[in-house]
Amino acid sequence: MRLLYSSSPFSGISPLCIWPWSWTAAAAPAPKKMVAITRREEEVTAKSEEDKSDLGRPPPFRIGDVRAAIPSHCWVKDPWRSMSYVLRDVVVIAALAVAAGYLDSWIVWLIYWLAQGTMFWAVFVLGHDCGHGSFSDNVWLNNAVGHLLHSSILVPYHGWRISHRTHHQNHGNVEKDESWLPLTEKTYKQMNPTGRKMRFTLPYHLFAFPVYLLWRSPGKEGSHFLPSSSLFHPNEEHDVIVSTVCWSSMMALLLCLSWVYGPVPVLKLYGVPYAIFIMWLDLVTYLHHHGHSEKLPWYRGKEWSYLRGGLTTLDRDYGWINSIHHDIGTHVVHHLFPQIPHYNLVEATQAAKPVLGKYYREPEKSGPLPLHLFGILLRSLRVDHFVSDEGDVVYYQSDPQLYGDWQHKSK
Repeated sequence: MRLLYSSSPFSGISPLCIWPWSWTAAAAPAPKKMVAITRREEEVTAKSEEDKSDLGRPPPFRIGDVRAAIPSHCWVKDPWRSMSYVLRDVVVIAALAVAAGYLDSWIVWLIYWLAQGTMFWAVFVLGHDCGHGSFSDNVWLNNAVGHLLHSSILVPYHGWRISHRTHHQNHGNVEKDESWLPLTEKTYKQMNPTGRKMRFTLPYHLFAFPVYLLWRSPGKEGSHFLPSSSLFHPNEEHDVIVSTVCWSSMMALLLCLSWVYGPVPVLKLYGVPYAIFIMWLDLVTYLHHHGHSEKLPWYRGKEWSYLRGGLTTLDRDYGWINSIHHDIGTHVVHHLFPQIPHYNLVEATQAAKPVLGKYYREPEKSGPLPLHLFGILLRSLRVDHFVSDEGDVVYYQSDPQLYGDWQHKSK
């Protein structure tokens, strides 16, 4: 339809051709130039489908090739620089809290909640570096800073660190991945209709993290707080206990502050920013593994490899937020090489892109604020529902009955 009226070479065509009931007019023989353009578009579409198929196959390079392309200084961990980011975030968080309490108006509180929730998310990212060991080469320093940062935002540091390590080691594996694991078709069909719709309707995906910490992903058992959980090896029980104690201490502190000063001030200063932080965490982690315009492959058995699984993750652009949350959008190289400090990921990504070629999916550029991501999220929730029970290379499939006619109109 676009070819019939949007380009000047076809300005002589009757406007009736654009209306759905004008099939006679629209069926008139197309000019030769239009036929040529149509054929070229068909060839482009066919090439796109071929490329999509290729992206589910083993890449023509090895992970060592990607590693070799990244400058050696990108791997260097500078604890002083890492600590400077911690100091920056702590100062900003304190300044925001003081300003909001002093000015004390609803407009200020609204701005404070959004800004402080984003800063809580930035703190999580620094604790995330500690968990990967990319904060410094000193394990003690990583764990000490990681506990302080993550406990302050009610995340059990070691419990999360261990499960996140499992995610990195098995990303893209239908059977072994840890977070945002796809439902198999059999599991999906066993869910009741209400459960299905809730799972793929907001705000479920924006508040999933606390549920995941308590009860893990659907289809998996265990808790990030219990050393007896199947998430952990016996030699990790002590670490889990320490993290749970730190988490409980922070929770006790919040309850004491609520008792002394009242629940409303604590809710305003901490509770609402915490909710914003959770929304950030779930939005970012979900969209780093979902929502591409083309379907992303998931693997089973011998088809899975660390490299192929890592290549199915996505970079995202967050506009002004990129530097605030420590360039977490550079996710592909981070998944392949989590040892690289966050402040070197942008350079490492630029160096790796020529090797990755078409296996690197360029992120959509953001405006000052990444509002475009909400549209991507909504589209993904409409189409990424389950994967087949069979096959070693599978893609998300859609349930056409989940949203009824509304889903069909949105495609």
